[in-house]
Amino acid sequence: MNAEIITIGDEILIGQIVDTNSAWMATELNAIGVKIAQITSISDNPEQLVEALDNARKRANIVLMTGGLGPTKDDRTKKVLTSYFHSQLVQNAETLQIVTDIFQKRGLEVTPLNIDQALVPECCTVLPNRAGTAPGMWFEDEGVIFVSMPGVPYEMKHLMTGQVLPRLRALNSAGRIVHRTIQTIGIPESFLAKELESWEDALPEHIHLAYLPSPGLIRLRLSAFGEDEKQLEAEVNSQIEKLNRIIPDAIYGYGEISISEVIGELLKDKKSMVSTAESCTGGMIAHQITLIPGSSEWFKGSVVAYSNEVKQKVLGVDEQMLIRHGAVSEEVVRQMAEGVRKVIGTEYGVATSGVAGPSGGTPEKPVGLVWIAVAGPEKTIAEAFRFSSDRERNITRAALTALDKLRLMLKE
Repeated sequence: MNAEIITIGDEILIGQIVDTNSAWMATELNAIGVKIAQITSISDNPEQLVEALDNARKRANIVLMTGGLGPTKDDRTKKVLTSYFHSQLVQNAETLQIVTDIFQKRGLEVTPLNIDQALVPECCTVLPNRAGTAPGMWFEDEGVIFVSMPGVPYEMKHLMTGQVLPRLRALNSAGRIVHRTIQTIGIPESFLAKELESWEDALPEHIHLAYLPSPGLIRLRLSAFGEDEKQLEAEVNSQIEKLNRIIPDAIYGYGEISISEVIGELLKDKKSMVSTAESCTGGMIAHQITLIPGSSEWFKGSVVAYSNEVKQKVLGVDEQMLIRHGAVSEEVVRQMAEGVRKVIGTEYGVATSGVAGPSGGTPEKPVGLVWIAVAGPEKTIAEAFRFSSDRERNITRAALTALDKLRLMLKE
């Protein structure tokens, strides 16, 4: 079964609110084997809604709408749907009782506008909304299901989980979709696609691959479509095993796990701790680490050594080394990683020094050049990376790359 989601409201189109409804609905629909054909956002305009409905029914056999069901004049969805399905508005007793109960509990008067919330198209199946005053409405027309729900996320989720999803699950009992997300780092998207070309070309027709890039990271999503969920899961797991043999070092985890969480588990297994010495990343590595609950078990502290003075006085970087090679150099970043490990007293130390930009670069040391070092009990490694001209992206990518270099050392 294919579904289209239509979100209705001027507030979405002008950026006043973010459409979180569609993302949540798409996730829930996929879980019961319903594919999303399209997501459309439109204004509170009757002509646009009619056009959107006409187009959606060509692409999908389920059309889910949110928004436009409030008691005020700018909410027009219910009237448009009544006309669209050649029906008339009638009062629904159960909805009227829900509205009355809500206002009585709040000690408020039930106004005519509130009572009008109980008016519904005669041709629809009413989906009682005990989380609010606007009911959901289920229509069936020429083999297509249309469902209208309030735009308030809490009310929409209440109707979806309690009534819409169970009905759709019963109708789509044979269809299943299995998703698995593989988290990768350290290989640019085009290089990764080239590396995986043969494997991707050999995927069965019912298993699809999507690349989901972000600065420093690429998520690979495998989606398998079929009827037997256990068989689909087995096939996806088999493909992931093949993937692991092709890019073993680039895969750091699965699902929504972060690289910081993976590092935390590796450090706890080794009963070790890490500290950071950050120049160009300005504390971003420490921030990524401390986002994880319980990170105090394996993270001891950080030194943001932005100036050469701090590098010397706190981390013990040799002054002559700074004069001879400059702060953005292999020699200095090695001393920073070894210095923070010693000063804070941890088994591992991570350091960064670079030119984040957009200014400050030279022909020898351009914007985007970052040196990263990791010091451990047995050795120190250092490597140069050349990122972009965008400061924010450079800081993010440098922080994630530094964490990845630590991960690889811990895996050894």
